[in-house]
Amino acid sequence: MKTGILLDRHFSEHDTGPHHPEAPERILAIAEALESSPLLADLHKIVNRSTRDDEVLLAHTDKYLKTVLSEIDGKRSGQLSTGDTHFGPQSLEVARRASGGLLNAVDDVMNGSCDNAFCAVRPPGHHATPDRGMGFCIFNNAAIAARYAQKVHGLERVAIIDWDVHHGNGTQDIFYEDGSVFYFSTHQSPWYPGTGSKDETGAGNGRGTTLNAPLAARSGMEEIGAVFRGAFTKKMSEFKPDLVIISAGFDSRLGDPLGQLTLSDEDFASLTRILREIAGEYAEGKLVSVLEGGYNQEGLGKAVAAHVEALQA
Repeated sequence: MKTGILLDRHFSEHDTGPHHPEAPERILAIAEALESSPLLADLHKIVNRSTRDDEVLLAHTDKYLKTVLSEIDGKRSGQLSTGDTHFGPQSLEVARRASGGLLNAVDDVMNGSCDNAFCAVRPPGHHATPDRGMGFCIFNNAAIAARYAQKVHGLERVAIIDWDVHHGNGTQDIFYEDGSVFYFSTHQSPWYPGTGSKDETGAGNGRGTTLNAPLAARSGMEEIGAVFRGAFTKKMSEFKPDLVIISAGFDSRLGDPLGQLTLSDEDFASLTRILREIAGEYAEGKLVSVLEGGYNQEGLGKAVAAHVEALQA
């Protein structure tokens, strides 16, 4: 398999302020882990770019985009009025490059430049709803990518798999009534943001295309793997995605300061292999992964390296 990588130290220019867990050092830890391994030499390098307004509007409302443009003005630091998302002077451009780089990864996978890809970007995205940035997120990278894949590449069905310790309420909201995008989340519960119960399964045209697996603290691969191999695999045999997108949050790793799940680096590799099997069976192997959470910096680097190695194997 040829794996693409988006690895750009400029993502560290999103300044969240002192002592914030979603820190610039997260990207530096990933870069150091990959650059010190033999993996990087064999990876296809994905070129970065910024998203245009019309691409952001694939997943967000015009009103919300205008709020972001007015509040993150390149001159100051602060917090979005819509929620708990801090920003600095460079944050808007970094957020545009996070989603834009992911769109280039979709292009590269779809045109055959690589079979799959991992995008080490920040800020994360899965808490950003159509009209609200929250939970450290400005734009919903995975959601924009799914809609872009459908609009630009003509795909009918996209599956988004979210193994972050926190439920991706934003991604769920965006696609809750859209039967063309399947959203699957494993997450700690009760935990931030308080959504993601089993009975949240979609509505209208999207009924049955949301699958949530809330898990108790200290849950690990036994519980998560059972859902991946069981209910989720069955759903995929019915849905048959044309593209698999992973919202890869590594705060579900043992020892993360913002989570209490217990996945190991090898567990992330195992989950990656399961999703590669799904992509191989239904989507000709087409898979794109994007970084979400993960706040133990040393652990984040190790987990990402295991994930990328499993994508490449």
